[in-house]
Amino acid sequence: MRIATWNVNSLRARLERVTTWLADAQPDVCCLQETKCDDEAFPVMAFSALGYECAFHGGNGRWNGVAILSRAGLEDERAGFSGALGADGDEARLLTARCGGILVSSLYVPNGRAVGSEHYAAKLAWLQRLRQELVSSCDAAQPLALCGDFNIAPEDRDVWDINQFAGATHVSAPERRELQSLLDWGLVDAVRRLRPDEDGPFSWWDYRAGAFHKGWGMRIDLVLVTRPLESRLQSAYVDREARKKGIKAVTQPSDHAPVVVDLVDLVD
Repeated sequence: MRIATWNVNSLRARLERVTTWLADAQPDVCCLQETKCDDEAFPVMAFSALGYECAFHGGNGRWNGVAILSRAGLEDERAGFSGALGADGDEARLLTARCGGILVSSLYVPNGRAVGSEHYAAKLAWLQRLRQELVSSCDAAQPLALCGDFNIAPEDRDVWDINQFAGATHVSAPERRELQSLLDWGLVDAVRRLRPDEDGPFSWWDYRAGAFHKGWGMRIDLVLVTRPLESRLQSAYVDREARKKGIKAVTQPSDHAPVVVDLVDLVD
């Protein structure tokens, strides 16, 4: 099974790019973030034509928005947090469904804006809520994949120059501690597990100052899997080609590139 995650930075603006990439890359499950598309306007038919069932959570449609596209089955859809944790209202940052026997979540962690701000405090609280969701509603012994834009670079080597990020969000110790708490619950960073000695690979580059071509990026888009899926990991990569302007699509690319993870079936 091929699982991908991609912050598309407006599905309406980049639908042609997304459908072209899906046709080329052929993921079985693709998690999308920052769709900026309310539920009534979600382009179901465009994805159905490629063989995908769709689950989507768009909130008010102006910001955020997450979706799961699957051609491996789509069951038990749930938007937001469950039970006593409550839904996420118009935030539209979390969507979960079962795809081919794997519980898959598409998530978009708040940016945080500036360390010490109310937005930063909300980011840490959201991450704590996510861990509570794992503890109360999930089982680390079962196949589970958390896919999305975490807005956290796990290590210093996951940014192009750590000295440029002094005092900034995405690399602060409290954010990284919250991410580590998710890993400690029973998750593995799929890209880092298969590429332990690399810097990056980066998944986000600013539009400004030619950052993409200069290699000024961050690895903030992650696929975290439980141990039953760790044993099935075959390959993991960031598709940089999708971040290039290219000639197959006329629209400007997202500032993120897709992260792709391949799983093999275990043979008894």
